[in-house]
Parts: sequence; structure tokens; C-alpha cells
Amino acid sequence: MALEHAILVSLTELSGSGYELARRFDKSIGFFWSATHQQIYRVLTRMDAAGWIVGTAVVQEGRPDKKVYSVSVAGRNELDRWIAEPTEPSTLREELAVKIRGAANGDIAALTAEVRRHRSVHVERLELYRLIEKRDFPSPDDLTGTALHQYLVLRGGIRVEEGFAEWCDEILEKL
Repeated sequence: MALEHAILVSLTELSGSGYELARRFDKSIGFFWSATHQQIYRVLTRMDAAGWIVGTAVVQEGRPDKKVYSVSVAGRNELDRWIAEPTEPSTLREELAVKIRGAANGDIAALTAEVRRHRSVHVERLELYRLIEKRDFPSPDDLTGTALHQYLVLRGGIRVEEGFAEWCDEILEKL
């Protein structure tokens, strides 16, 4: 997937400036497809040149004007094409797994501390996702359309973080 497609998805949900998109990435899409603010601005420029988005200048008092982007017909066509295109499932690339594989050659106490640290990060992220789930999707059985799709992605994130936390528990128990 290209960052362009993640931005198109975000803009179909809500038009916004580059700054607003970067903030949204920090709070939602960025959990699953990360990008720096600079990357987002560079890609917006390319997408505008390609005709996938339209930027409208908005005058602001006491601040520089901002450009608010929305998806054009060409952008919607590209998003439709991309969504229909088959994609390969991701392969797990986890440095911690390689460290565990080589544990016989290293400091087990240091590795155990590292696994505890990883577990803590995964549990913290899991708590954040569950908080978002409770706050934004209190009645998941009633969801349809975009809200349902957002919920399903969030549930995937919850399942991944649960799995990583459980895996870390198993490692700590066995080490």
C-alpha cells in the first residue's frame, strides 16, 4: 500500500488540511500505517498534481491561510481500483523474535527485561485501543458503513495486541 491510499481513505472520511491529516494519522490510521508529517505533506503535493485530490484555500484570521483537501473523482476511482486489487498478507517482521531465537548466545536476563518492556508497550497500546473502542463504538452491533469499517480495523488491532501480550507472557514463563 502506498501512503497515497491511506490518505485517500482518510480524506473520504473527512476533508482536511495537511496538519489535520497528520493529527488524524497520529490518532487513528497511524496505528496501522504510520507516516511522518513531512511525508504526508510531500504525498499531498504529489496527489494534488496527479488530480486525486483538490485543495481549497481557506482564509484564517491571524494565521496563514490553509489548504483543505478533498478527494476528487479521479481519487475516488483510484481508491476503488486499489481496494479491489488483491494484496498479499503481511509477513511478520519482528526483531524480538530473532533475539529470542538467538537467546542461547546472549544474556538471558537482558533478553527477559527486553521482553518485559515489549509486553508493557503492547499492553499500553491494547489499553488505548480498548479505550477508543469503548468511547467511539459503545454499540458495535448497530454499526454500519464507515463506522463499522473503522471498528473492524480497531478490533484487528486489539486482537494483535492481545496476541503479542500473551506471547510475551509465554516467553517470560518459559525463559
